[in-house]
Amino acid sequence: MFKTNDFDFSLPSNLIAHQPRQNKEQTPLLIFKNNEIFDKKVINLIDYFCEGDVMIFNQVKVIKAKLRGTIERTKSTIDFNLDQEIDGIWQALCRPAKKINDHDKIILAKNFFCIVVEKKLDGFIKIQFYLDNRIISGKELHEVLEIHGSTPLPPYIKRDDSKKNYDSKNYQTLYAKDGAGVAAPTAGLHFNEEIFKKIVEKKMKCVFLTLNVGAGTFLPVRAETLDKHQMHSEKYVLSAENCEIINHAKKLGKKIIAVGTTSLRALESSVDSDGFLQPQNRTTDIFIYPPYDFKIVDVLMTNFHLPKSTLFMLVCAFVGYENAFKIYRHAIEQQYRFYSYGDTSLLFKSNLINK
Repeated sequence: MFKTNDFDFSLPSNLIAHQPRQNKEQTPLLIFKNNEIFDKKVINLIDYFCEGDVMIFNQVKVIKAKLRGTIERTKSTIDFNLDQEIDGIWQALCRPAKKINDHDKIILAKNFFCIVVEKKLDGFIKIQFYLDNRIISGKELHEVLEIHGSTPLPPYIKRDDSKKNYDSKNYQTLYAKDGAGVAAPTAGLHFNEEIFKKIVEKKMKCVFLTLNVGAGTFLPVRAETLDKHQMHSEKYVLSAENCEIINHAKKLGKKIIAVGTTSLRALESSVDSDGFLQPQNRTTDIFIYPPYDFKIVDVLMTNFHLPKSTLFMLVCAFVGYENAFKIYRHAIEQQYRFYSYGDTSLLFKSNLINK
């Protein structure tokens, strides 16, 4: 059994990207194919695919889920990031959680506040939102958050408040459409209209699903061994029409390309016993680490991830443990930029588990 420390590596802090590259087409792209590594640009992405190959994107829209309020009871300031909503109740990651008690009222703006329904032991709280003393949720809440919230950047990106508008534009994919994500599916940030034009010219297919990326994606793995880690759950929707497109392409031997780990997790959560996708509207807490038998996805496009993160563990499962470390050593040597605003990779599946 793998241990969490088996997925550690040293990353120079200067390789952490705090803002995106403005020329998306010239963003460095690491290709791993047939156990070889190639240094390309995102504009070269389509060269590796053929007519009929299918790219799957997560079209979730990032909401302004970072909030600052005042606890009415103590007048203390509190910061929290929304995670996910279930039946009108939001789970949020709160810092510092010790300030909060059950039933506290947190003032967010004039006539806009939330009530702490439950304080949990892991830094999370459950809250319900009110506007003009009535409960609000869904689209109405999202509209209020657009005014009073800010973009929930990952903790490793340092950005002052003057950059709020900058991030609300740059930390959102071109094709973001629905759902309520509190983090971006960052592999998709590299796509612009020119790249989509090339996809169309190649006669590839684009499929869109929605997975509400939660704050749990940034949580560290605290368990010593991977089998003890409790993965966060996220809601996703995959339509019957899109399942049919992907299943048909799979039967024809076409490549199935997941743009981002969230797309991959949704797809691998939706496979039936015969190896075909079934439509879904539910949550998934799938935790992918070596060894794992991928049923649907042939190619993964993904950014470079944190040491000991569940995302790096997924990469190790996809290309093989030793290959993953070889890829990351190369990326560090070649000064690829890491994390959400960083550069990206295109990984062709390997059946190697190794270690």
